[in-house]
Amino acid sequence: MASPEHVRQYLAYWFQLGKRVLLKNGEESLLPEPVFQGNRYSDSFERCWNYILRSESGDCYLEGTRQTIAELLSPSWDVVSCARCDMPVPMIVLGNAADSVSCPCSDLPSWPDTELPAPRSAVDSTDKLDRIRRRLDNVVPHSSPDELASRHPWQ
Repeated sequence: MASPEHVRQYLAYWFQLGKRVLLKNGEESLLPEPVFQGNRYSDSFERCWNYILRSESGDCYLEGTRQTIAELLSPSWDVVSCARCDMPVPMIVLGNAADSVSCPCSDLPSWPDTELPAPRSAVDSTDKLDRIRRRLDNVVPHSSPDELASRHPWQ
């Protein structure tokens, strides 16, 4: 779950890049400037944040996203770093949103269990051993055991 402070940070990062928050289902928008005053959020940012939290602001979204700020503040969402740009992005917390998950693990109370080996595909040992043998045949010339023994002083 994203804490209110994480959601505030998320908005502050994107406000700095010019993204607006859309209010009343997109009828209005806000972009507080400046975002910071010294080492704290600016009065403009605080007014914007407080307005977002009020019920009369309706559904509020960050421009370019689909999740409402109210959804981000629910247990079903978290704010994480984007793998591409390292900026904060919303991510659904799968463990809390079983209705939207099609993974069969959702009803396994003890999964994932990192103490156990992970499931795997079948392994064709014969094929794998044949490939190893072919690689070895290409590296080691065919020699008799006596020839090999004469090359290795430890035998």
